[in-house]
Amino acid sequence: MACAARIRESVAPRIAAFRARYGRSPGLGVVLAGNYAASEVYVRNKIKTVNEAGGKAELFRLDASASQADALALVRQLNADDSIDGILVQSPLPAGMGDDAEQKVFDAIDPAKDVDGFHPFNVGLLVQKRPTLVACTPMGCIELLEQEGIALRGKHAVILGRSDIVGKPMALLLLHRDATVTVCHSRTPDVPAVARTADILVAAIGRPAFVTPDFVKPGATVIDVGINALTTAAEVEGIFPEGSRKRAQFAEKGSVLVGDVHPDVESIAGALTPVPGGVGPITVAMVLKNTVTAAELRQR
Repeated sequence: MACAARIRESVAPRIAAFRARYGRSPGLGVVLAGNYAASEVYVRNKIKTVNEAGGKAELFRLDASASQADALALVRQLNADDSIDGILVQSPLPAGMGDDAEQKVFDAIDPAKDVDGFHPFNVGLLVQKRPTLVACTPMGCIELLEQEGIALRGKHAVILGRSDIVGKPMALLLLHRDATVTVCHSRTPDVPAVARTADILVAAIGRPAFVTPDFVKPGATVIDVGINALTTAAEVEGIFPEGSRKRAQFAEKGSVLVGDVHPDVESIAGALTPVPGGVGPITVAMVLKNTVTAAELRQR
């Protein structure tokens, strides 16, 4: 996507300047635990993007039987490694680590190396409108809106989903840019009616094709953060018409990726991000940008 390419291009001079001044590349340590096929793909893309841009990304694996203590020990090791400027722990962690594993592991990351922006310290800075490292997906969505010249000030933004990873930081980022923000969730009455009031609609709920045309005001900007795998013919046929490209892909591969937004929304929205190939590449580019930012800040 063009936005992701522009993000990568924008940090290239910063990487070159860092290498010239400090004699090394900005370093990213990626922790991958367990055997999740989707996580393998995400991690591979992140490492490839950072390395191709001139950074140095390293993979640190933990097997599926690793304990929470193992994960915490690895994070402490990376915190102490001066060649590592950023740490990213790929979610999800194996169930055997416990229900509280992700929170405990994210909290253990040095806030100065927290390129995912999940640490309470960095979340607090975001709340106070003085962020340094912000969650990659919502910040990437903001970059996209700004690059495309979508006005935010005075506009009504509706976010579907209240997760700590996307929904909440997205709401704060939009609020700080003078949008009026509404967050919808599972207890919100008449979500389609609320969504129809949005000038900017962000879908981040993890339900394939949930957002149908009756959720969307004509001309609204719609950002589809969802990425869902459809693995049955009934699911695909319920969303995509006969002869569509997605049906052909399913017939060939046995699965297709779709977002939270129904494809029919394209005829109503003023702009709609695709899935795949939309928010995903931007998120990966933001991992690179946050790694460079973390490296620069740590040298001050």
